[in-house]
Amino acid sequence: MPTSPLATAIDAYTRGRHSADGFYATELAPLRLMRVAGQTLPQYALYTPTLCLTVQGAKQAMLGDALFNYGAMEFLIVSVDLPILGRITQASGEVPFLALILSLDIKLLQEVVAQLDADTSASAAGHASHGVFVGQLEAPAADCLLRLMQLLDDPRGLAMLAPSIVRELYYWLLSSKQGDALRQLAAPDSHTLRIAEAINLMQAEFAAPIGIERLASRAGMSASSFHAHFKSITSVTPLQYQKQLRLLQARRLLVTRAANVSQAAYQVGYESASQFSREYARMFGTPPSRETVAD
Repeated sequence: MPTSPLATAIDAYTRGRHSADGFYATELAPLRLMRVAGQTLPQYALYTPTLCLTVQGAKQAMLGDALFNYGAMEFLIVSVDLPILGRITQASGEVPFLALILSLDIKLLQEVVAQLDADTSASAAGHASHGVFVGQLEAPAADCLLRLMQLLDDPRGLAMLAPSIVRELYYWLLSSKQGDALRQLAAPDSHTLRIAEAINLMQAEFAAPIGIERLASRAGMSASSFHAHFKSITSVTPLQYQKQLRLLQARRLLVTRAANVSQAAYQVGYESASQFSREYARMFGTPPSRETVAD
């Protein structure tokens, strides 16, 4: 049985829509739902700036050596694009894992922050922050998400009311205990946004060598400062981050049968297929040749 009004709403929306576990797109583009009827093995995925709320069940996420556990009505916020290892730790056919995933609108978040106390937002701008944090969703924010769910079957109401509800949600999140960490996404000169600029460059040119000086210049930092803040926010070095980006892209090529192992290796920037295979197996726990085996 669903454990909260929000769980009831997600259960009702996802039940019977399709039989497979996984993600469900909704009529509100930034909002996705997730329903899974059992525990899962750890799996890497590239998370964009997102609010990930466990509504029923429990999940675990790992970023570098940092481990984050979040259960019912607890959220994980990702502030920059990050390769994260995640797994569902509590779910069953009778009580499935239910989650709500809301992509964060950085411009709207900046507008809300600008309307809050200027001294508070300014004080957050210069502090370093980690790229992932967890917290307990408070009742006013949960109410906003419930109202969004209730509008999904009302296209006119969704178009008219959803923007103001999302703005209200941001207000409650920024006013919560995790508000200062969330402000790192919106403060104009925050280290988080500076590192995000460098990450955008790395994603655009992930298959090519990119020097630390160029990345630091994109972030508006010295090389040493960039390296330190990048490691603080992402939990990995720039070189390790680029390697993870390449391997995630290679996995997409392999599982969609868009390339064989050698082709995938060279397309993502490896000069040696054997080195690619070793690093792929180290990251995903299986050799890349296994991904191309027919189902």
